[in-house]
Amino acid sequence: MFKKRNQVIVEDTGKVSYAEFSLSKDLTKNIEMMRQIFKNDDTVIFRQFKNQSNPSIQCYAVFIDGMTDTYIINEHIVKPITESEIMSPNDIEPKIIWGNEVTKSSKIDELVKALLYGDTLIFIDKIDEVIIMNSKGFEVRSITEPDDERVLRGPREGFTESIMVNLSLIRRKIQTSDLKFSYQTFGTRTNTKACICYLDSLVDKRILKDLENRLQQIEQSRDGYLNDHYIEELIRDSPYSIFKTTGSTEKPDVVAAKLLEGRIALVMDGTPIVLTVPYLFIENFQSADDYYTSFYYASVGRLMRLASFIFTVSISAIYVSLVAFHKEMIPTPFLLSIASATRGVPFPDIVEIFILTGMFEVLREAGVRMPNKVGQALSIVGALVIGQSAVEAKIISAPMVIVVAISGITGLMVPRLAGAVIVLRLIALMSAAFLGLFGYFFFLIGLTIYLVQLQSFGVSQTSGFLSSHLQGLKDIYIRAPQKFLNTRPTAIAVDQERSEEA
Repeated sequence: MFKKRNQVIVEDTGKVSYAEFSLSKDLTKNIEMMRQIFKNDDTVIFRQFKNQSNPSIQCYAVFIDGMTDTYIINEHIVKPITESEIMSPNDIEPKIIWGNEVTKSSKIDELVKALLYGDTLIFIDKIDEVIIMNSKGFEVRSITEPDDERVLRGPREGFTESIMVNLSLIRRKIQTSDLKFSYQTFGTRTNTKACICYLDSLVDKRILKDLENRLQQIEQSRDGYLNDHYIEELIRDSPYSIFKTTGSTEKPDVVAAKLLEGRIALVMDGTPIVLTVPYLFIENFQSADDYYTSFYYASVGRLMRLASFIFTVSISAIYVSLVAFHKEMIPTPFLLSIASATRGVPFPDIVEIFILTGMFEVLREAGVRMPNKVGQALSIVGALVIGQSAVEAKIISAPMVIVVAISGITGLMVPRLAGAVIVLRLIALMSAAFLGLFGYFFFLIGLTIYLVQLQSFGVSQTSGFLSSHLQGLKDIYIRAPQKFLNTRPTAIAVDQERSEEA
């Protein structure tokens, strides 16, 4: 089913077609057609001009105000056509127009698409084809270092919201013809452009085909895709999992490193975030700084992140287990200190820890949403004032404040797992509250089984954690010296060999 609106066919899916329109050799009719298509849109500019030496050659330049470079239009389109000696309209495209990208088309949908993306259309009288010239000139954010991925050493550049700028940043890092770019368009109304990037000789063709199939399935399912997360949720494995199965970054050097390992990147117009697949669980603990600093420092930092993940999930559950179920395992002086601190507190341990954990998450979220300076002050002052006041009022015990503070601070060491940590901490607490240490160990076993079966585009997320070869562990728990980083990740390399055999 579809409806006709001023001869423009609008299908129920939202995709607009122009089956009723066609170009003719009459310039007036062609311009009237374009005015009809863009009726009530004052940003579309129609500029008429003609050749001075041959007034019979009349032209129109059609472009969108704010998305084009007016210097290109004036100096490379209007001025050459008006001032050159032109014998025939057919001479304009091959002899008069000079630009980085000049094409011709007679398809209305191609013309509309090019115009909406910042190109200029040149209509010529007595010619039934339109010249499309690249004149994009819309404003983009300057290249700056991403706030969430700052490094002590290394490149300070980050992606912007322009897909062409982002692709150029990747191309500068990997200067080889083996680097391939494949465009796709998403959204029936937004027509958002995206690009699949990979190194043809390194990529696993089965993973590439799987990604293309998933993207193809969602291509016409919605009106628009405005952010990378729209796509991420629809193509990821285990869509309801609390763990990420697709990577994301704002740094070109990180994307380049992933591509050199055989991974695939998905760059989307309108967002500085680039998705990478497959995604391994260990990537949650890796940092770009690991490869720009001493391997000793990098290894210690990675071990600290791994330990922090275990601490932030476990310490609250272990404390509740020991205090509520296994007091005999606590040293006597420590137990007496806890008993003294909890005297007069009206709530049981499990209620205390839920109250404090909730308060900590509220303060953390408020600090993130508020402006930077205000947010930092709110987080620090709020934690100090509320925590101290609660202890003095005997609402919360001091040991519980320490436990929750350690749990919260160690959680900040693994920002990529922030959402998962909150859920895991809650499950661990509930397990410990019912069964003590037995419940906590059941939780660990269940978490391990869940992680082992989790996959990202056919690759196990825990690949490498239990490798029997030292070469497979070189970039897992520690970062080995650069002289040993001479092979790709085991999971990706194995899949690549199988792909080549296939």
